[in-house]
Amino acid sequence: MELILLGIYSFFVWFIFFKKKWLPWNITSQVIVVTIPVIALACIILFMNIVAPSASEVRAQNYVIPIVPRVTGQVTEVPIEPNRPIKKGDVLFKIDPVPFEAAVKAAESTLRGLGDQLNNAAAKKAALGPRIDLAKKRVEQFTALASTGAGKRADLEQAQSDLGNLEGEFLAADATESQAKAQIAKAEADLLSAKYDLDGTTHIAPANGRVANLALRPGVRSTQFATRPVMSFIEEDDPWVLAFYRQNELRYVEAGNEAEIFMEMYPGRIIKCKVDSILWATAQGQMPISGDLPNTAPIATPEQRIAVRLLLEGKDKALFLAAGARGHGAIYTEHVKFLHIIRKVFVRVSAKLDWFVAKLH
Repeated sequence: MELILLGIYSFFVWFIFFKKKWLPWNITSQVIVVTIPVIALACIILFMNIVAPSASEVRAQNYVIPIVPRVTGQVTEVPIEPNRPIKKGDVLFKIDPVPFEAAVKAAESTLRGLGDQLNNAAAKKAALGPRIDLAKKRVEQFTALASTGAGKRADLEQAQSDLGNLEGEFLAADATESQAKAQIAKAEADLLSAKYDLDGTTHIAPANGRVANLALRPGVRSTQFATRPVMSFIEEDDPWVLAFYRQNELRYVEAGNEAEIFMEMYPGRIIKCKVDSILWATAQGQMPISGDLPNTAPIATPEQRIAVRLLLEGKDKALFLAAGARGHGAIYTEHVKFLHIIRKVFVRVSAKLDWFVAKLH
């Protein structure tokens, strides 16, 4: 862009001083002719870096999910291929389900047995109820007869003994019922856990994405340790596009500002974006939580740049950006908008230069 402006300026200098000779070409005019473009370009560039700051580092990043099996077992199937698009819900790998199916069947059998035990105890309580009522009436009758001398004392004692036995059986059945209910609650939890483990033998994709470092193969024994993932899943639905700026370049940048980037993986293409937010934090600003005093090194640490998150817009919203893709770009603030045109020309010219590969082999 500077060359274009200088070319236009040179044309007018030639037209005024040499073609039409409206002004004399002497030392004074020569100094003025040289000074004007230097000062003008310096002012334009300085103000443009404030109202339409450019980023020499734009980076695409994605969430990487470490895939850890929920259960430990032998891998029987890996139906995916590395670095191929995967849809949410697609099967990533399967683990031998036989021991987990057996655990489910054992839990179901235990639950059925406890259910039968509970039903038997409830049925026994239901059968003992009328017998206990009848025994109580007999005790009352023999008590009345014994008090008048018309009945035998032995019959009363036998009736009381029968009532005590029935009540003892009822209490035992009630205890069995209560115990069965508690055991059923535990058995239901065990069955739910067994089914959960069985469901974990088939691991599905948590989102749309791809697996880059697929080394898992059938026959491998996978373990459920968080520190030993079997693969890394790269999400593609919510990429992060970060542009890095010096702190003093962000004075006018706000959420919603228009932005344009160009990535090396798409030479010559201008990608429309808007500012989502400014990440006002760097590792240098983190206060260590410890009892140690800060270590002040004799040499200052280089300033870490502030990241600005950009969101792809319009037809570029579904554009695939590889994790780690790099490029350049610019943000257009709401100030001195006529300078935005110059910045946009800069961006487009620079984007075209990505077509050239500077290698000698």
